[in-house]
Amino acid sequence: MIEIYTDGACLGSPGPGGWAAIIASDAGRQEVKGREEKTTSNRMEMTAAIKGLAHTPVGSEVRIESDSQYLVYTMTKNWKRKANLDLWDELDRLVAERNVDWIWIRGHGGHPGNERANMLANEMAGIVEEYPRPTHFDLEGRVHMVDITEKPISERVAVARGTVTMKAATLELIKRGEMKKGDVLAVAQLAGIMAAKQTPQLIPLCHPLPITSVDVDLKLDEKRSAVEIAATVRTTAQTGVEMEALTAVTVAALTIYDMCKAVDRAMRIDHIRLARKSGGRGGEIILE
Repeated sequence: MIEIYTDGACLGSPGPGGWAAIIASDAGRQEVKGREEKTTSNRMEMTAAIKGLAHTPVGSEVRIESDSQYLVYTMTKNWKRKANLDLWDELDRLVAERNVDWIWIRGHGGHPGNERANMLANEMAGIVEEYPRPTHFDLEGRVHMVDITEKPISERVAVARGTVTMKAATLELIKRGEMKKGDVLAVAQLAGIMAAKQTPQLIPLCHPLPITSVDVDLKLDEKRSAVEIAATVRTTAQTGVEMEALTAVTVAALTIYDMCKAVDRAMRIDHIRLARKSGGRGGEIILE
């Protein structure tokens, strides 16, 4: 049995539209998608089914899952065909050559295949989703590394920040360089730089990236009795370096904790967060 998950989307009617079909079989999974400039949602729903069926062998058993009542009920309950007759003719031809079972899914049904088809169709139509969906799951809900093959290479920058709060006496020892384990700030800075480069070995689904620059800055805040950490990471690649910047801050903070814990068990690592990122399709995002 070959399973096809389909969806279509349209920005206005008529307007830019997108379609997507995900074909899952014993041989693996295939995703096909496309875009039309002046179309309707119904045409995109039908196109998704047509393109999906066209990628299956003649004579095969196929199950198509779609959230379009227009598509599914026209094929199963003989709803009247008042428009899109060209596409209905093409769909009838493809169905006649296969054993097709039609399934209507209400609002994608939460199934990863239907959700993925919906996301791709919206993307092709130029529709920006208000609530982005997780990307690290395949059709069966299993984790996987995101495929970035077709993403454009661009210069990308990420800035992360964090804080280590401590006793005033501990901060004074760091300031004077009198901590027994050595120069706390220098070692933490080096640890952060090394950590950024090791991020794919620490975070399972991160891509190995050609990091071009890592800057870890540590400042003493005597009023708050804290060390403020900022990490800036740069690359020219197909995906961003947010995780590398966050990892650099985290490991720098842990290094400070490790070097000072003998004299201050009450230290706190606080508020590690992404402050800014730029590059790629999302452009610049400034969070603080």
